[in-house]
Parts: sequence; C-alpha cells; structure tokens
Amino acid sequence: MNELKCTTLILGSGIAGLTYALKVVKWGDVIILTKKDRADSSTNYAQGGVASVMGPDDSFDLHVSDTLKAGAGLCRRDAVESVVRNGPDRVRELIDFGARFTWKDEEQLDLGREGGHTRRRIVHAKDLTGREIEQTLLNAVERDPRITMLEDHLALDLWVGPGPDDRPRCFGATWIQPESGERGVVRARQTMLATGGCGKVYLYTTNPDIATADGVAMAARAGCSIVNLEFVQFHPTCLYHPDAKSFLISEAVRGEGAVLRNLDGEEFLIDKHELGSLAPRDVVAREIDRQMKERGDKHVLLDVSAIGPERFPDRFPAISERLRTFDIVPGVDPIPVVPAAHYLCGGVAVDLDGRTEVEGLFAAGEVACTGVHGANRLASNSLLEALVISDRAARIAPPAEAENLPPLPPGPGHDAPAADQGVILDHEWDSVRRLMWDYVGLARTTALLDTAISRLSGMCAWAERLYHETSPGRDLAELRNIALVGWMLAACARHRPESRGLHFLPENPHTADEALETWATWKDSRPHVEFRPLPSPIDVS
Repeated sequence: MNELKCTTLILGSGIAGLTYALKVVKWGDVIILTKKDRADSSTNYAQGGVASVMGPDDSFDLHVSDTLKAGAGLCRRDAVESVVRNGPDRVRELIDFGARFTWKDEEQLDLGREGGHTRRRIVHAKDLTGREIEQTLLNAVERDPRITMLEDHLALDLWVGPGPDDRPRCFGATWIQPESGERGVVRARQTMLATGGCGKVYLYTTNPDIATADGVAMAARAGCSIVNLEFVQFHPTCLYHPDAKSFLISEAVRGEGAVLRNLDGEEFLIDKHELGSLAPRDVVAREIDRQMKERGDKHVLLDVSAIGPERFPDRFPAISERLRTFDIVPGVDPIPVVPAAHYLCGGVAVDLDGRTEVEGLFAAGEVACTGVHGANRLASNSLLEALVISDRAARIAPPAEAENLPPLPPGPGHDAPAADQGVILDHEWDSVRRLMWDYVGLARTTALLDTAISRLSGMCAWAERLYHETSPGRDLAELRNIALVGWMLAACARHRPESRGLHFLPENPHTADEALETWATWKDSRPHVEFRPLPSPIDVS
C-alpha cells in the first residue's frame, strides 16, 4: 500500500478546503486529496455569492436577525454572530487574493439581494461567483510549493484510533485511485473534512456528481456525531428541461425582480408570505411542490420580464448563455423551473473552530454542522460560513506527531477481482436516490419514512458487504456512502415529530415550542438518534 505523509491532510478542494490549505501551511506541508478535477466542487457551481455586511444601510444585527429567522429556531446564536461579524474581513481577504467581484464604482461593491435577506448584502461576480472564488484560491494554492494536490484520489475511510490519552484521534485517511486501482494511506497530524454535501443522495439535485456524502459517511463510521441531518434544503428553481442536467437558476434572479407563477400565470406566492417570491427557500420550494402536485403540472414558471432583455444578460451572463442553448430568450421568456436537492444544513458536529469530537479531525463547509443554518439556510450564507470556519480552524496548532499508530480501518477486498457488478450497481444507485426523492423529499409522512428506513437498511448492508468482498471502483465506494447517509437522514427525519424549517410533515404542520437538535451516531451498523436541547456543544476537551 502506498503511504504518504504530511502535517495536514485535506479531503476536498472547494472553498473550505482551499482556504484552510492556504492558512494551515504555516504549520507544515499539506496534501489535498480531491476525487475528481481540482475545480469540480459545489463552490465552482455557486452562482449567488457571499452574504456579508458591506453596505452602508446594513448591520451585523440585521444579518444575524435574518439568519435566525430563516433558521426556524434551530440556529446557534453564538455561531451566527461569529460568522456574520467575521464576514467582511474574509471578503476583503478574497479581494486581496485577487477575486474580481462586481463593483458599483471604485468605492462600493455591487451588492445583490436574495430570498430571506432584508438588505442587499450579496457580494458577487455576476452569476459566476463560485467559479471566480474557486479559481482565485486554486491560483494561490498552485503558487505554494508546500501544498500538494492529488486529483482523482477518492478517500475511503478516516484512520481513527486511540490517542495518547485514549481519546479517539485521527491519523489520516485511506484512499483509492479508481482509474488505476492503486490504494494508499495518508498519515497526517491533522485532517480536514471539506468534502461538501450530499445532493446525489437524491434523484434530482443542483449539486455536481461528486456530492455523494462521502465526508458525512466517513465521519459517522469513525464515531463522530451527525447533527440535524434531516434538514436538506431544496433549491426552488432548477431549470426544467429534458436536456438540462440540474442547472440552477440563481435565487439572485428573484432578487432582481423575477416572480414565480403557475402555468395559468398566477403569482401563487403573493398570499403565502410577506416577501412573496423572495420568501425563504423552504417556503418557496414547498409551495412550488404543492402547486405541481395539486394541479398536475410538471413545473412552474419564473417570470423574468421585470428584469428585461437588456439587464438580464448583463447581470446573469452564465444563466443567459445556458438558456439560449434551450431556445429560451433571456429576460423575455418565462423560465420553467422545479425544486431540486441543493444544500445540507446539518452535518458533522463541530465547534466554532471546526473541531470534531475526534482529536486532530476538523470539518468545514457543507459537510459540517456549526449551527449557523439551523433548520433552513439563509441564501449565500454557505460560502461565508466556509470562509470563517476554515480561517478559525487554521489558527489551531496540530497535535504532536503520533508515536504509536493504530491498525488501518478495514479495507475493501484487496485480493478479490474487480467488482463485475455494473448493471446491479447502476440499479442500486438509482434505487437509493429515487427512494430518497419519493419518500424523504419535500413533504414527508411517518409511513413513507418507515418504508424508506426499512428499505435503506437492506441497501446499506448489501453495499457494505459487497465493498468488503470485492475490489471496489468509484461507483461502489460512493454507493456505500449514499446508502448509509440516506438511512441516517431518514432515521433523523422519522425521529422528529414536528414540522420545522426544511422538515415538513403534512400530518403535523405545527412547530413545537421547544427547539431540539437531532444527534445521530452510527453504532453496530445502524443509526442511533436522540434529541438534545439547543445549543448542544460538542466535547473537544
């Protein structure tokens, strides 16, 4: 087995991982493992921007208030305060790195507005913000000889065992290079999970193909707690077209004046929320879903006529280019849209410095749960959170070099032939994702969740058994992860008897008076779920 060694190992190459790499390199050499191309991350696909208090009519208190309101009672206020107040410094740091945001003039950024925000505070590079940030950080990483990036390296499991004080400690991770079949391990003094979200757990998603919940699954198998996993945000406006693959229509389009209408032309959100089409995402997505189901329509329409054919292409050049490929005139023709799985608001339990319950293991970005997003993420708070938590985590010195190493985690069948399971794997991939969409989607019932849990338990056991009996490729390794996380997600949803934020039970649409967090652990090859009062800080002592 190929063994590599470094001070810091980072899994993932999005905004969280790259930011952390640039700052933690002061402690020693860094290795970044990324499972595909270095630029293939959710960051790169982010159209909206970074929410931060940069305007003269804005304030930290207003941004905090908007975040808490969207979070439906489950935000941790200390985390929200920290992220919001550190935001402007992190934005200015990106500018210093070379990020080319859109400016109104030489002194003032051109700030956008998105759903749930009461002020214009979205720092953007038109509708290519994620790509601009990703490329800026990649350029900085490439200039530093102490940082090594290994592409097409899929992490399999975290290497965890007892540390000097018998507390669980992370020593690195095992990996596979799917194309060559080469396997290896990276030994590190500290490891950062920056693997992104779990969109591919669902049949329809705005996420890139890499979003297969790898970090959440690895952390769960390593003994970390997973918090509020049931709160998956569905983006309300994904382009509906038979030839479009999960193309997102940014919420910023509604921020510029677009409104949602049903196929009869009725503005159906006007009486559902005071902000109308700019209501928080959970409200908008559920109402679109209700309209489609009640009317039997396959989509709704985003009316962009208020923006117009001149301003729309200037403000949203990437969206405009994509729309033209489907013969939709930007700023003129209504855009057919549907909801799609977009963002995981829960994740691996961390403190305000990104530390997990396992010594030497950090998590930042979408894979982590800081408590900032609560039960529903406020638009464009995700990139902000990733910047702030990565910065805070990088300030913590790594633990001392380990003298005694524990055994490596159980691996796949090293001497077994490659899994000749192509058709079966394709079927199981589709089965897990379709099951999650139909049974654990926008509107859930206890009966649907019970069925999902029963079926997912079998799928998870089958994938785990096949993983250890064969020499797995990427498909099987990722199926192992989405089946486990899907099962945990359904179990967390079943444990919550109320409707709150992104978790909606039509049979009980009411929200309980007490806000409780859902904590799940993976023990004895199954999820164990309990409620804890808010806030529930993790023990990193």
